[in-house]
Amino acid sequence: MAKLLLIDGNAVLHRAYYAMPDWRNRSGEATAGVYGFLSMLLNAIEKLVPTHLVVVFDTPEPTFRHVMYVGYQSGREKERQVSEDIWGQVEKLKLVFEKMNVPVFTVAGFEADDVIGTLGVQASATDEFEVVIITGDRDLMQLVNDKVSLYMPKKGLSDTELVDKGSVVERMGVNPDQIVDYKALVGDSSDNYPGVPGIGPKTAIDLIRNYSSFSNIYNNLEKIKESVKLKLADGYEAGKLSEQLATIRIDVPVTLKTDECVLPTSQKITEVLQELGYKSLIKRIGGKVSDKDDNQTTLFE
Repeated sequence: MAKLLLIDGNAVLHRAYYAMPDWRNRSGEATAGVYGFLSMLLNAIEKLVPTHLVVVFDTPEPTFRHVMYVGYQSGREKERQVSEDIWGQVEKLKLVFEKMNVPVFTVAGFEADDVIGTLGVQASATDEFEVVIITGDRDLMQLVNDKVSLYMPKKGLSDTELVDKGSVVERMGVNPDQIVDYKALVGDSSDNYPGVPGIGPKTAIDLIRNYSSFSNIYNNLEKIKESVKLKLADGYEAGKLSEQLATIRIDVPVTLKTDECVLPTSQKITEVLQELGYKSLIKRIGGKVSDKDDNQTTLFE
């Protein structure tokens, strides 16, 4: 069976950006995230042995979720320098993957999560593909099933974990298809949506185990103890909004063309790493470092 590696570009870049030293080129532009991103990718290729590769990035413009809820993600990247560093390296990585002939998807009005969800469904709908998503974002756990798993960093750039359905239950206390129900109840501080005020993780897990879903919890309010019932009744609108915000869309207008996302050869990857001047990464994949003059300008200098 073929294996498609879907990369949650912004999530991986954020991990790399904060894990690496603050490397900058002669123009003062951040470049360490590019190196860290490619280092994580090479580790994943070695461990997972994919046959196909796609990278997905967010866009800096607002999405339908920002329209739905003005406070969505309002606490993220308030520091101007960090924001400039991240988006500058997104553009650099797009160029890197263009040179490697790796498809990069971005869709205005949608998050990378939605594009990944849509592409993952398209790939796994056939019997030809297993899908592995590289991400640090637990929201994507809702996509996990028998043919879709997550490859998540635990610490640094190389300590990773393959997350399947059992791992989701172990880490979150609910099944993958109940992650949205869980987030509807507890909210998400990272994305800044509220959930049902007063409902914490333990109560949410107990409710979901007893009633299976957010909607069914509300269908059975009279069976729930008074103190919890009052919180649920008062917080229904916030919970319903959170449910909508947490749900990853799988109907984004994109099409996966599998013949265009075949994993690049080691030779092609080596050629691009050579342009970047990343000798240590070339050696890691068994490539030969050319005798290029050390004073010759590299791709992002």
